[in-house]
Amino acid sequence: MRPSPARLLNILVPVKRAVDYSVKIRVNPQQTGIDTNVKHSMNPFDEIAVEEAIRLRERLPPGTVKHIKAISIGPAKSLDVLRTALAVGADSAAHVVLPENAPAPEPLAIAKTLASYINLQNNDAAKVAKDGKVDLVVLGKQAIDDDLGVTGQMLAGLLGWGQATFASKVEVDVGRGEVVVTREIDGGAEEVRCRLPVVITTDLRLNEPRYASLPNIMKAKKKPVEKLAPSDLGIDYTPQLTTLRVTEPPKRVGGGKVGSVQELVERLKDAGITGV
Repeated sequence: MRPSPARLLNILVPVKRAVDYSVKIRVNPQQTGIDTNVKHSMNPFDEIAVEEAIRLRERLPPGTVKHIKAISIGPAKSLDVLRTALAVGADSAAHVVLPENAPAPEPLAIAKTLASYINLQNNDAAKVAKDGKVDLVVLGKQAIDDDLGVTGQMLAGLLGWGQATFASKVEVDVGRGEVVVTREIDGGAEEVRCRLPVVITTDLRLNEPRYASLPNIMKAKKKPVEKLAPSDLGIDYTPQLTTLRVTEPPKRVGGGKVGSVQELVERLKDAGITGV
């Protein structure tokens, strides 16, 4: 009787090009959104996802993680964040190219794109023979530009996979085909056990991303990047939501000092604030 082959992990890591975390956000003159003519970089939560995929490869027995692929949906400039993921340690990348002036895709469209890509990968004999089936998706719990935080959950629902969100610790038992995730909840932590395949979204305390070295940045330029069009995946990116108006919060007014408790009470009454 031949022994059954050991299961190999193939990890897909979606990454997003977002406004850099150090940039002060400004509303554009049309009040339709934020000013995007500023520095962009990889979404910080996605950086954590890339790092965790690489750490899983380092923690598990050699050869257990067969392939790590980064994927991004966006204009041509999104290639920059894919190159960053490749420089840090991803093996290959895929880029669903959108027009430069296209509106930002909504979470449901992103989730449908990822689900379509995974189904295409897992049902293509040639691709399965080359890279294997995707059985683990690790992505940031949210993007810092829209803060919606729903793409991972939608993706798991579309695929019919298990999900573990807001992960602060990830342990994989490849032999049993299980993932144990410690997730942050209000007032504590919760441990979730899921069967592979599974979708995991990362929280801030999961790890601290590494920096790419110069030699690895140069090597990343030679790693393969698959380019796809929305038509290849059959996805319609027509927005389902309309933003009516975006405004900055009102500027804070400086406070003042009072000479006594009685004066404070009078000022509160003048402002319409009374005791209950």
